[in-house]
Amino acid sequence: MQRIIKLSREVDLWMKRTNWLREIISLIYSKGDPNWIRSVPIWDRSPWLETKAGYEQLQKKEGARIYTSHLPIQLFPKSFFDSKAKMIYLLRNPRDVLTSNFYFFRLLSGVKHPQTFDQCFEWFLQGNVPYGSWFDHCQGWLQMRGKENFLIVTYEELHQDLRATVEKIIQFLGKKLSPEEVASVLKHASFKAMRDNKMSNFTLVPDTIMDHSQGQLLRKGVTGDWKHHFKVAQSEAFDKIYQEKMAGLPPGLFPWDS
Repeated sequence: MQRIIKLSREVDLWMKRTNWLREIISLIYSKGDPNWIRSVPIWDRSPWLETKAGYEQLQKKEGARIYTSHLPIQLFPKSFFDSKAKMIYLLRNPRDVLTSNFYFFRLLSGVKHPQTFDQCFEWFLQGNVPYGSWFDHCQGWLQMRGKENFLIVTYEELHQDLRATVEKIIQFLGKKLSPEEVASVLKHASFKAMRDNKMSNFTLVPDTIMDHSQGQLLRKGVTGDWKHHFKVAQSEAFDKIYQEKMAGLPPGLFPWDS
C-alpha cells in the first residue's frame, strides 16, 4: 500500500486519532452547516486509510479528501512526506487513552479484550494493543514537529478552549469562516451535539461489529477520567515508564505535564 498511494493535492488532509476532530473538520469544511454531519456517517466523511473501504475511496474520490488514520509513522504512505497534504496529529494524555481503551475494546464484537482494568493497564504499557505502543507512536510522529503541513493538537486543548483551538485549525487549513460560521462549528461540535447525532455517535454500526449493550462509544467526553481508575501503585509505575519513554522531549510540551 505504501508504494501505491500517491498524495500530491493540497486539499488532502490527514487526521491522526479522534472522532471529535473528525467532526470539527467536517464542520469547518461545511462552514458550520450541520447538514453534512447529519446526513453522512462520520466514517464516510473521513474514512480510515488502513481499511479496505477507506483505501478504495482514496483511489476514487475527487476534490477535498479528508482521511483518518491510527498508523504509526513507519507504516504511513511514504508519498505523504513529499506532498503538500496536511496532517493534524491529535494527542491525549496517555493515561486517559488507556482508560478509554478499556471501555472501547469491550464494545467491539468478536475481538479479544482485557477482562479487567488491571489487564488493560499491563497490555497498554507493554504496547500489546492495536497499532502498538502509544509511546513509540507519539515519539515517531513528533519527528514532524515544525513542518508547515503538520499541526499538533491535544484533546486537552480542545476542552480548555475549544474556540481558540478551532480557530488555530481553521488557520492551519487556510480556510476563512465568518464569526457566525465559527459559532456554528462550535455549537455543533459540542460533545452533546455529537453524541445526539446518529451519523456521528456510531449507533448505526451493526451489532456484529459493535456490542451496543456494553454502552456508547461516546462515553464521557472528559479529561482526567483516569484518576477514577488508576491505583496509586499503577500511577507511580506509569509515571516511571512515561518519563523513561518520553525522555528527550522539551519539558512542558504537553498540557498534562504542566
